[in-house]
Order: sequence, then structure tokens, then C-alpha cells
Amino acid sequence: MTENADPTQRLDKWLWCARFFKSRGLASKLLGAGRLRLSGKIVNKAHQLVRPGDVLTFPQGPFIRVVKVLYLADRRGPAPEAQLLYEDLEPIEEQRQAKTETKELDAPSSHRDRGEGRPTKEDRRAIDRLMGRE
Repeated sequence: MTENADPTQRLDKWLWCARFFKSRGLASKLLGAGRLRLSGKIVNKAHQLVRPGDVLTFPQGPFIRVVKVLYLADRRGPAPEAQLLYEDLEPIEEQRQAKTETKELDAPSSHRDRGEGRPTKEDRRAIDRLMGRE
């Protein structure tokens, strides 16, 4: 955590130090694609500067991360140290719970539990009839 006179840091480096991405290259790729918002504005460049108090919104896997920058990083340290750099405004646990609730409501009738195996020929024909492919 830095206490410099100029409290800014490159966004790609901060994302890497905060352990959102395994490499700065992956962070730069996300930024170059314009998939991150910095305090509501789309960022297209990896050299964009970030300051404490900025809010970042970006996709990470199937979830949307919304984090507030609390501190800047000197180095890429261990995960517990990296978690002190930001405040998670919309935790993944809440998103995961909401996603499972909607999945349960929208579950198709042809859903199979894991490990039940492949559909039989009879099952495939029933699915085809249901989908109107026959």
C-alpha cells in the first residue's frame, strides 16, 4: 500500500496487484476491449490512472464485479493483502445466490442431475418431439 505524493497507479497494474487477473496482459486485454468502467466511464486504455475512491465495474467470469479502490499497491502480494486494496460493493456470494434462485425457477423439465448419464435413444426422441424437430 502506497502513501506517495501522487496517489495514482496504472489501472492494469492495480488490477493485477489486487489479484483480479493472473497477468497484466489479461488485465490489459480486458481494458483494451472496453469492458471496464471507471467511475461510470468506459476505459479503453491500460495506462488509465486509478486513484483511491474510484469505483470499478467489470466482468470476471460469469459475474460482474463492482469494487471501490481503497489503496494503491506497491507489489503483488498474497491474497489476504490484496483484498485490503479494495471494497467489494457487490459481493460474488450475493450474485451466486441470486443466480441459483433464478435457475431453480427457470429449470427446464428435461434437466438431468449430474451423474445420471447420457440420454437414452427414447429420451432423445422425446426431446426431439418436445423441441418440434420431428
